Amino acid sequence: MPHTWLVVGLGNPGPRYEKTRHNVGQMVLDELAARRGAVFRVHKANARTAETWLRPGADKLVLAKPNSFMNVSGGPAAGLARFFGVDPGRVVVVHDELDIPFDTIKLKSGGGHGGHNGVRDVAKALGTADFPRVRVGIGRPPGRQDPADWVLDPFGSAERATLAAHLSDAADAVETLIEHGLVAAQQRFHAPPAS
Repeated sequence: MPHTWLVVGLGNPGPRYEKTRHNVGQMVLDELAARRGAVFRVHKANARTAETWLRPGADKLVLAKPNSFMNVSGGPAAGLARFFGVDPGRVVVVHDELDIPFDTIKLKSGGGHGGHNGVRDVAKALGTADFPRVRVGIGRPPGRQDPADWVLDPFGSAERATLAAHLSDAADAVETLIEHGLVAAQQRFHAPPAS
């Protein structure tokens, strides 16, 4: 029987942050919506949502971009989970990850938040850390740049050249996770690149 999955892309609201590294989770949701012709609309849970399907006859997807700032993403995520009747095991959080290189995707479920305040707040609001995550690598800043400034900067020109492929890979990871499970998605996306 088809399930409903809530896919939450973390980021900050407004045009100032739209193209920054911290908003890569929301960029991945834009890719997922574009693949299905889905349109985001304002939801009463302080988010923009697009309701669609993994594929016809398969699981329903609720793509969600909180309208709150990153550090308080939990309220909208938990509110949407309640509204759509989705348990935490089917809440997929897509977020930027400093400790993963730019061109890399990693998946996990549960465990710590790794210092990511958005993930921390979602775990607090859901009352559990046991939800799947698609961690989209943005890499660490060069030199001595403060990571807090780095995540709020737009992607550099070298990154922009391959950003569309990176976002596409992350969207593929979300789809694989939902359709085939965490282990299958990890096996596909954690494998070293073929030489």
